[in-house]
Amino acid sequence: MSILPQQNSLLKSSHQYATKRYRIIRVIPIRVRCAAATPVKPNPGLTRIVVKPSSTKPTPAKPPTPKGPKPDDPELKSTWEHRAWLASGCTTLLVSLAKSIVASTDSHIWAEPILAGLVGYALADLGSGVYHWGIDNYGDATTPLFGGQIDAFQGHHKWPWTITKRQFANNLHALARVITFTVLPINLVLNDPTLLAFVGSFSGCIMFSQQFHAWSHSTKSKLPPIVVTLQDLGVLVSRFEHAAHHRAPYNGNYCIVSGIWNTILDQNKVFEALEMVLFFQLGFRPRSWSEPSLEWIEETSSLPQ
Repeated sequence: MSILPQQNSLLKSSHQYATKRYRIIRVIPIRVRCAAATPVKPNPGLTRIVVKPSSTKPTPAKPPTPKGPKPDDPELKSTWEHRAWLASGCTTLLVSLAKSIVASTDSHIWAEPILAGLVGYALADLGSGVYHWGIDNYGDATTPLFGGQIDAFQGHHKWPWTITKRQFANNLHALARVITFTVLPINLVLNDPTLLAFVGSFSGCIMFSQQFHAWSHSTKSKLPPIVVTLQDLGVLVSRFEHAAHHRAPYNGNYCIVSGIWNTILDQNKVFEALEMVLFFQLGFRPRSWSEPSLEWIEETSSLPQ
C-alpha cells in the first residue's frame, strides 16, 4: 500500500481541519467581543409627536374691543340745553356784527371795521393755539374751571374720531356759553363799529373753532364742498395740517381755526420756550416732555364710519 494517497488524504484532512479551525477561530473572537461588549441602550432618536388635526375648526381669536364712546353714547348727543346755549351764543355774535354794520353805515366807516374783523380772525387762530397748548400740557380733570375741557381734550387724543360723531350743538355749547357771558356785556357797552367788528369776528371764530376742528378730522367725501374749498385755501385748518398734531411728539400744530400761526409758532419754538420758563420758574412740567404715553396714543374707532 502506497503512502501517497494516505498523505494526500492526510493533507486534505489537515487542510480541511485547518480551514474549519480557521473558521472557528475567525468567528469565535467576533462572538466573544460582542458578548463581552458593554451593553448600550439603543438610541431611539428624536421623539416625533404627531398631532392629528381636529375635526372642528378652531374659533378665531376676537380682536380686543376698543374703548371709548359707543354709537349710542348720550355724551355725543345734543340736548335742549346744548341747543339753547348755542342759540344764545349765536345771537350774541349776531348782535355784535349787526351793531357794527349799523354804526359803520351811520359813520360811513368801512375800512377800519373790515380790517378789525380780519385781525380778530387772525388772533382767534393764535388764541386757539395758546389755549389748546395749555390744556394739552397742564392740569387734569380736577383743575378748577378748566378741568372739564382738559379731560375732554385728553380724551380727544385717545379717541380723536369721536369729535366727528358729536352732534353740532353738543360740540359747541360749552364755548357758546362762554361767549354769551363775556360778549353780551360788551355789546351793551360798545357802540364803536371797529371794536364791535373785532369782538364779533374774534368771538365767532373762537366759538366755531371746535367745529373747524371737527371738520379737520373728517374725510373729504363727508364734508360740504364749501368747507373743503376753505380748507384747501387755508381759510380753515386743513385735515393734513391738523393730522400732524396727533403724531409724536405731540408738541405742535395747536392752532385750530385756520392754522396760519402753526408754522410761525413751531419753527420759532415759542411753546417750547414757554414750557422752559414755566418749568424753571414754577416747576410745572408739560405732558409733551414725557410723551408719547397711553394718554396720547390713538385707539381704533369703535364707532361706525
